[in-house]
Amino acid sequence: MLLGSRAVSASSDESAVFVHETAVIDADVELGPGSRIWHFVHVSEGARIGRGCVLGQNVFVGRGVRIGDRVKVQNNVSIYEGVDLEDDVFLGPSCVFTNVSHPRAALARRDQFQATRVRRGASIGANATVVCGHELGEHCFVGAGSVVVRDVGAFELVVGNPARRLGWVCACGENLPRATGEIACETCGRRYRLDAESCAQLRP
Repeated sequence: MLLGSRAVSASSDESAVFVHETAVIDADVELGPGSRIWHFVHVSEGARIGRGCVLGQNVFVGRGVRIGDRVKVQNNVSIYEGVDLEDDVFLGPSCVFTNVSHPRAALARRDQFQATRVRRGASIGANATVVCGHELGEHCFVGAGSVVVRDVGAFELVVGNPARRLGWVCACGENLPRATGEIACETCGRRYRLDAESCAQLRP
């Protein structure tokens, strides 16, 4: 669904888009079916937002940003140009992205934007900061208040400043056993192969 700077009313139809009257939707924005855009959100020109997404209060989406399906963005998050979110990503309240490594107010560095990719199913906790130029692997988990300055692997749990590996998490979000070889999530039964540096889900 393409929208200009206008509001879309709520509807009982689950496929309808809802845009709160205080939100600003620029020209050439695509909002997928069932997405809900709440108070004081600004979605910039050329952004593409998938189906079933929720953008909470005070969210900013930069020009040309791509957001996948079923992404949940909590209040006070800015998703700047160069950030790409795949399906089923969760962004906690007030988490932060950057897009320039060495910003200076007196120097224009738009040509130095660095991409950040957040892979399918990843979760970023409240007040965490993700420094640009890194990839967060599928279903990884960044703890609240952490500062990410490197790539994060699939299913990796990282915490702290700078963020360091604390362990591994299941696609369901629960911690995986501290072991190597083939293991199973004690909550949902999904199976994984773990070694010292990686975690891979075993398909049934």
